[in-house]
Amino acid sequence: MNKLALFDLDHTLLPLDSDYEWGQFLVRTGAVDADAFKRANDDFFAQYQAGTLDPVEYLEFSLGTLAQFTRPRLDAMHRQFMREVIEPAILPAARALLQKHRDGGDLVAIVTATNRFVTAPIAAALGVEHLIAAIPEEDEQGNLTGKLVGVPTSGAGKVTHTHAWLEKIGKPLGAFESSYFYSDSHNDIPLLSVVTHPVATNPNAALATHATGLGWPSLYLFND
Repeated sequence: MNKLALFDLDHTLLPLDSDYEWGQFLVRTGAVDADAFKRANDDFFAQYQAGTLDPVEYLEFSLGTLAQFTRPRLDAMHRQFMREVIEPAILPAARALLQKHRDGGDLVAIVTATNRFVTAPIAAALGVEHLIAAIPEEDEQGNLTGKLVGVPTSGAGKVTHTHAWLEKIGKPLGAFESSYFYSDSHNDIPLLSVVTHPVATNPNAALATHATGLGWPSLYLFND
């Protein structure tokens, strides 16, 4: 494995934001107080789009919501979420891109700011073994406590966590002949800037402008 292929998840491999859609799912199924949760979720999502989101504040909000439920209940809810929301959103173009890198023998990983509880089943559905995501604290029974372990996996945190993972498996970034990172967001410019092949994928306006200025290629997997 002389090449590394890293992928953001939301709006990159998926044409939606899995964290936001999980919140909408909780509202729709009556698992949380609809008005209060929707107001908070929409506000955080607007902050994310504007690049002003405090990742720790958001993660404590989202993980605090998860801590209300036992792990068996959460897992059952997530299976329903996968069936109703995520699986219909996994499109052939995303699967084909992942498969192209797998066929080339590349080491493939998803690097996402969304927490591991929400994203681990999605990575599995996409056939991606390696996942770098925000880590929720669990108690001895596997229930979520509402706290975050370590630093968020967003912005510069993606670089920190990616280096830590690569060191753990004995393959530092510089050991790869080439490295790719696919992302839609200007929030991911730190990690895009340290790989040999940054690819602006379904880029938002800020990333599109940045990518054009630096001559980075753009890739459009979806029509939205």
